[in-house]
Amino acid sequence: MSARHEPVLVAEVLRFLLRGPGCYLDATLGDGGHAEALLDAEPGARLLGSDRDPDALASARERLQRFGDRVTYLHATFRDIPAHAEALGQRPFTGALFDLGLSSRQIDEPRRGMSFMREGPLDLRMDPSRGEPAAMRLAQASESELAMALIEYGDLPHGRRLARAIVAAAGSGDLPTTRALADLVDRVLGGRPHPRRTARVFQALRMWINDEAGELSEALHWLPDHMRPGGVVVTLAYHSGEDRRIKQELRGRTQPTRRVHRLLPQRPPEGPWQELTRSVVIPSDEEIAANPRARSARLRAFRRKPI
Repeated sequence: MSARHEPVLVAEVLRFLLRGPGCYLDATLGDGGHAEALLDAEPGARLLGSDRDPDALASARERLQRFGDRVTYLHATFRDIPAHAEALGQRPFTGALFDLGLSSRQIDEPRRGMSFMREGPLDLRMDPSRGEPAAMRLAQASESELAMALIEYGDLPHGRRLARAIVAAAGSGDLPTTRALADLVDRVLGGRPHPRRTARVFQALRMWINDEAGELSEALHWLPDHMRPGGVVVTLAYHSGEDRRIKQELRGRTQPTRRVHRLLPQRPPEGPWQELTRSVVIPSDEEIAANPRARSARLRAFRRKPI
């Protein structure tokens, strides 16, 4: 069995997130590490813990069972959360956490196909009970769609060439496993094996398979209406594109051009959020040494303004 996942930036998350008694949302419950710390720190907190991964929910239930009915569990994507929360009679959230990274349990379990470091079926789904595994999706994908994903989510300059080779191999049934994909990446891009480059390919395909960008956009859209005034949302991103999207959306990116500003000199309407993190918060050297997977974490926090 995989080791329990170590949550990232726990003290920093709690410093921004905790706002006294109330209902909190952990939209990416995972192994429940952040949730456990929150519930211990605030006895008056109740938690809606959501995750699209049924294995993660099972692990979190075991970890959080001592909190009893203070925790409500939800198997849902970000898109699903508002409808389920309303059906459960949840009031606006006092705080919400979105930890967008993978858990150690997901990475280290070969059957999930999340890592080229472990031989397993090429799956990559966050929820193995829904949709098709990556090997099937890739066989049906267009080169242009896949190239866009590799470039946008993996920062891969040779995304088009790699997409062409992946689609051809998958269509021939030659990409059944994680090792097969890793070998293909090395052949197509040449040179010595490059683990970080291969990791970016797996990251990009995982984000594409699970529509992680679309899910994040949906969450950022509904969040203002489901947070109480003064409530705080904390995000942990591990990909520059995700962090940029969060920053732009929650800061309010709709600024007028200079020309429009001259014609309409009034200030643009302010967004619903006040940014609490003047600059992005990153793990300390000590935390990275103890947990190398924390290296790319980027924390931002925003407070809901009065309506």
